[in-house]
Amino acid sequence: MKLLLFLTALVAGVLGEKTFIGEQVLRIKASNGDQIVQLQDLQSLAHLQLDFWTNPLNPEIPVDVRVPFESLQSVKIYLESNNIDYSIMIEDLQEVINAEKQEMISNERKERNSGAFNYGAYHTLDNLYRAIDAIMLDYKSLVSKQLIGHSYEGRPLYVIKFSTGANRPGIWIDAGIHSREWVTQATALWTAHKLSSEYGKDAFVTSLLNNYDVFLLPVTNPDGYVFTHTTNRMWRKTRSIRSGSPCVGVDPNRNWNAGFGGPGASSNPCSDSYFGPKAESEVEVKAVADFIRGHGNIKGFISIHSYSQLLLFPYGYTCTKPADFEELTEVGNAAAMELRSLYGTQYKVGTICSTIYQASGGSIDWTYDIGIKYSFAFELRDTGRYGFLLPANQILPTAQETWLGLKKILEHIRDNPY
Repeated sequence: MKLLLFLTALVAGVLGEKTFIGEQVLRIKASNGDQIVQLQDLQSLAHLQLDFWTNPLNPEIPVDVRVPFESLQSVKIYLESNNIDYSIMIEDLQEVINAEKQEMISNERKERNSGAFNYGAYHTLDNLYRAIDAIMLDYKSLVSKQLIGHSYEGRPLYVIKFSTGANRPGIWIDAGIHSREWVTQATALWTAHKLSSEYGKDAFVTSLLNNYDVFLLPVTNPDGYVFTHTTNRMWRKTRSIRSGSPCVGVDPNRNWNAGFGGPGASSNPCSDSYFGPKAESEVEVKAVADFIRGHGNIKGFISIHSYSQLLLFPYGYTCTKPADFEELTEVGNAAAMELRSLYGTQYKVGTICSTIYQASGGSIDWTYDIGIKYSFAFELRDTGRYGFLLPANQILPTAQETWLGLKKILEHIRDNPY
């Protein structure tokens, strides 16, 4: 097995795929505000090429950072000299990526032999789109596919529509706005499977789809998603290119017209949280925003992200509580309790600003501001052991428990029209 993984890494290098040999993910625990400032200073040192998976903004929240092998010694010396506590979360990132890649190869072989789609595995974009087509074929009277636009590189943005009639109010669900969060796309596809297969069998699903259309976008950032499979597993942003810019892409969840360009987003085009030249500059963001505006009667907006096990609602760009704070808290807590009932997974519920940190330009802030009261974001498993590299054997448990939480939110939307 070790030889096979070595050969996989070697082939990746030959094909131009970025490797992460010897890179580590550190979990850093600041004890006070001064240490947060020291970590922010560390974050500003571009030559170290650090990839902060969670940002240093709150002493109560651990900071996870991917450190290139060449920078490990410098970073550890800096932390130790400032008495900042840290531990090694992932010892060698490439080993984890190799194992993930080998699992995908093995699963693709099994699927070819069996002809059955495995919801408990990670898939390429083409395989995900084929799975959508298969769902449509199996449930023609319920499920259709709608093209809402194309990505920067020309890939289709397909929405799966679940509908039993015309002129119904709508509910939107999307996933994968940050391309390296593979478990989100897998969870969205499982959600599509449950919505289609349980209509007419499950009382809740039947009632929901008899009263609402559900629109599900399983891959919000297809260019980035393909890039994570072919070139750089840790890529987060879109793949847009602008004349005069030294770096590629924009963070699509800092690109919405909600406190655009404010705290928690970066004006640096090379930053993973770069907000872009203007709100909705990214065609992927604009396609979703145009669809929401054009529909005119969306009553719920749920975005699926990873990781940290959080259920969030507005606001992120301001720390002011939303007008519907009490109701959103109640719904969020009920959903988290339902989610926990399956495997005991604990979720923290609250506004983006109070639960993690201030972050501007996010999708659920924008949808809430235009009148979609039930705007939520899930941050799926885990709390940091694997981060964005959640093992495939956790896909189905994650999807199954998330489905229970989603159902609770959808039930509330169904029973509380506005």
